[in-house]
Amino acid sequence: MSSIVSPPSDWCRAPAGHERIWLGLALGWCLVLSLMMPFWHFKGKQNSRGEAYAVKPDAFLARAEKFIAANKVGEEKQGPNVIPIVEPPPGGDAYLVARMWSWNPIIKLRLGQTYRLHLSSIDLQHGFSLQPLNMNFQVLPGYDHVLTLTPTSKGIFPIVCNEFCGIGHQMMVGRIVVE
Repeated sequence: MSSIVSPPSDWCRAPAGHERIWLGLALGWCLVLSLMMPFWHFKGKQNSRGEAYAVKPDAFLARAEKFIAANKVGEEKQGPNVIPIVEPPPGGDAYLVARMWSWNPIIKLRLGQTYRLHLSSIDLQHGFSLQPLNMNFQVLPGYDHVLTLTPTSKGIFPIVCNEFCGIGHQMMVGRIVVE
């Protein structure tokens, strides 16, 4: 006797009763969500404009260090590290460097002013997540990803790496301060 047998000829029946209602609701919800994707892309104001440039990690780091030296307003000790605090001029460029396991520098911005934030990694892939806002970007070595920011509320906004980057990943937290 074989253990593989053909199913009965009537095993597949058309949905009926409550099955039809649930399938209709599921299909309707899929259509609603599919239509919402382009709507939120264009009207949601939460997507990057896609401005990115190829850059050598060493060149990006040199630009970031020059930016830090020119705009440094203080320092903060975080464990064994000293993280510079910088304040770019309104309308200017700010540089944020991702590396295992830190964001450098701490950036101070002015409420209502527009800035161009340059993000890049000098070692491996990281994730930029600005809390509590819904901003998430992949930060890759070799790419200068530019975000145009205009802060609309004061506060301290933590930056979390949301892409596992090694044993010290949980310590990779930076900040943007809006005054």
